[in-house]
Amino acid sequence: MKSRFSILLVLGLLLTLVGGVLAQDTAGELEIFSWWAGDEGPALEALIELYSEQNPDVEVINATVTGGSGVNARAVLKTRMLGGDPPDSFQVHAGEELTGTWVVADRMEDLTFLFEEQGWFDAFPQDLIDLITYEGGIYSVPVNIHRSNVMWYNPAKLEEWGFDAPATWEDFLGLCPTIQEAGVTPLIVGEAWTVNHLFESVALGVLGADGWNGIWTGETTEAELVPVFETFGAILDCSNINEDAAGLSWQQAIDAVVAGDAAFNIMGDWAAGYMTTTLELVPGEGYGWAPSPDTAGTFMWLSDSFGLPADAPNRDNTVAWLTTLGSVDGQNAFNPLKGSIPARTDAIEAASDLYNDYLQSAGADWLENTLVGSLVHGTAANERFMGDFSQVMEIFLASGSPEAAASAMTVVCTQSAACGGM
Repeated sequence: MKSRFSILLVLGLLLTLVGGVLAQDTAGELEIFSWWAGDEGPALEALIELYSEQNPDVEVINATVTGGSGVNARAVLKTRMLGGDPPDSFQVHAGEELTGTWVVADRMEDLTFLFEEQGWFDAFPQDLIDLITYEGGIYSVPVNIHRSNVMWYNPAKLEEWGFDAPATWEDFLGLCPTIQEAGVTPLIVGEAWTVNHLFESVALGVLGADGWNGIWTGETTEAELVPVFETFGAILDCSNINEDAAGLSWQQAIDAVVAGDAAFNIMGDWAAGYMTTTLELVPGEGYGWAPSPDTAGTFMWLSDSFGLPADAPNRDNTVAWLTTLGSVDGQNAFNPLKGSIPARTDAIEAASDLYNDYLQSAGADWLENTLVGSLVHGTAANERFMGDFSQVMEIFLASGSPEAAASAMTVVCTQSAACGGM
C-alpha cells in the first residue's frame, strides 16, 4: 500500500494548495454519471474531492454503473435521457459517441461560452476541440487522453522465456507455438468488448493509419478488409477465445499477464492505471508496454469527457464541475491515477513529478505520433455502428470467414452511415 499512499498523499497536498482558489458560489446537489467504478474509482474520487473543496455546499452524487468501456452505462444513460431524467453531467467518449447520439438529438447544451471564459481554446489541442465541435458549438470538456493500441507484458517473464515483445503480428504468430509449448496463453482476451478492442489494433496494424481512416471516409474497400479479418483470425487462434475469455474482465486478463499465465494483452492504458494504482506495480519493472504490433509511430486515441445535458437539474453546479474538469489542477488530480495523460497541453509540465515513466512516454508519443481515433471507444464511428459491429464479430467468430465478416462490416457501414461512401 505504500506506493499508492504516496501517490494519494502528493495529490492530497496538491488539492490542499489549490482547493480554495477556484471556489464557486454553488449549493445543492450534483449527480455525476459514469462507469468509473471499482479499480477506476480512485481517479474519479480525486476529482470529486477537488470539486468538493471548491464547492463545499454541493452534495455530490456519484452515480456509477459498472462495466468496462461503458457497455452497461450507455444503456442506462439512454433510458434516462430518453425518459426525461438526465443526470447533471455524464461521462462520454469525445467524438461520434457524443455528437452522433446526443448532440444531433439536441439533448446537450453548447459549452462554447465556458471555453471562452476559461481560455481553453489555448489549452486544448485543436484536433481535440474539432472532435467535440458540432455545427460550430462545443459540447463537452475532455478530461484526458487514453491510448488504445498498447501491448502489455511482464518484463521478468519475457526475460525468463527468452523473447522480446513482438514488433509485428508476423513476429507474434511466429512466437505463438513456442509460448503455447510452455503452457502459457500467447495473447489473452476477455469479454466481448475486449475482443473488439483487439480488433481495432489489428486493423490499424494491417491497414496503416491511412487505411484505418479510410474506413470512416469510405476510401477503404471491402476487399481491403478481408486481410484484416484473416490476420485477426490467426491471432485469435493464439488466444483463449474458445476457453475462458467470455468470463474474464479486462482486469482479470491483465492479472493473467502479471502472473505469467499469459504472455501479452492488448488493452488501453487504463491498464497502466490499474497496474500502478491498484496492483502497485512500478512501470518498466512490474509491467512493460509497447505499441501493439505493426502500429509503432501511430497513437490510437480516445478521450473521456463530460457535457451539460440541456435539461440538467442543477445547471450551475454542473458548470462548476466542468470548470474543475478542464482546469490544470483537475486534470492533474485525475490522470496520474487513471493511467491517462491530460487533455490540456500544459498540465504535465505544471506537475511533471506526478507522472510516471509510462505516462511520460505516452505524453511524448501523443505529441510526436500519427493520431487516429478509436472505434470501440467512440471516437471514429457513431453509436449505431458501434452497436452493430458486435454482429459483425459474431458472424466472424461463428463462421471463421474473413470474406463474410468483411461483407457484414460493409453492410453495417452503409446502414449506419458511419463510413462515408462505403
